[in-house]
Amino acid sequence: MNEIISIKGLTKKYGEKIAVDNLDLIINKGEVFGLLGPNGAGKSTTILMILGLTEPTEGSVFVCGHNSTNEPLLVKGKVGYLPDQVGFYENRTGLENLMFTAALNGKSRKEAREKAISLLEQVGLSYAANQKAGTYSRGMKQRLGLADVLIKDPEVIILDEPTLGIDPKGVQELLDLIRTLSKEQGITVMLSSHQLHQVQQICDRVGLFVNGNLLAEGTVDSLASQLFGEEGHQIKLKATLLTPPIIDEIKLIDGVRRVELDCNELSIWSDKESSLQPILEIIMTKGCRISSISQEHVGLDEIYQRYFEGAGEK
Repeated sequence: MNEIISIKGLTKKYGEKIAVDNLDLIINKGEVFGLLGPNGAGKSTTILMILGLTEPTEGSVFVCGHNSTNEPLLVKGKVGYLPDQVGFYENRTGLENLMFTAALNGKSRKEAREKAISLLEQVGLSYAANQKAGTYSRGMKQRLGLADVLIKDPEVIILDEPTLGIDPKGVQELLDLIRTLSKEQGITVMLSSHQLHQVQQICDRVGLFVNGNLLAEGTVDSLASQLFGEEGHQIKLKATLLTPPIIDEIKLIDGVRRVELDCNELSIWSDKESSLQPILEIIMTKGCRISSISQEHVGLDEIYQRYFEGAGEK
């Protein structure tokens, strides 16, 4: 895939405080990348340097081949940014706000109107096109903000806490829209958030930030593998008549890494989902009766907690 954002040795200091410390990161075309971390971790400072809104102390950022420090206007022409607090002219309608942004980006009135109407439909706000933005709910303003970002036809979208304060239905609609922009239109999305479940739903890769450092980055599965070794997949089942010989036989199954028995509950850690079928065959052929079974993948919540309780402290 093509590199859209390339960050090398990026450092930002405010006096003695290091906000971002020697960051290296590549984000590819069409990816949804989640930037995760607590407040003060360096996420917002990184975004500002990507946008060319603040200069790095050291290092470089290239967006779509343009240096964010030396060519900030070219970068801004390629990137759409949706902050956590979206502002509009509240006495103008949603349609008028979008047309104003389109005009600022060089579109004719006819083109601006057509594009604005199309985007309002895309984000599900056609019904409120002629309603003043001051009457919009927070969720509506976030969707209008996304339309406002898209009206300049960006190659990259950066979203800072886009689901903050939105009801569950609105969150899901917004996440679905972000996923569509990435997968169907090839737009690269950087998403800054601490809403782990939402990030896990749509991000291709995630980066974990703390104290200005990128502790780790990768897919959720690869991060789980780094942290939990080859035990990222867990099978739990309850059954009668489980005996040590049965446990020993299960341990020999390809992919099984660890087996624990507590009373009649069996916990099995495996690096392969395909391990389940032979496990069930062994248990059932031995005459055991299974009362419950579940499978789990290590999720972003567990990864996040492990990093910030373990590696994050280091």
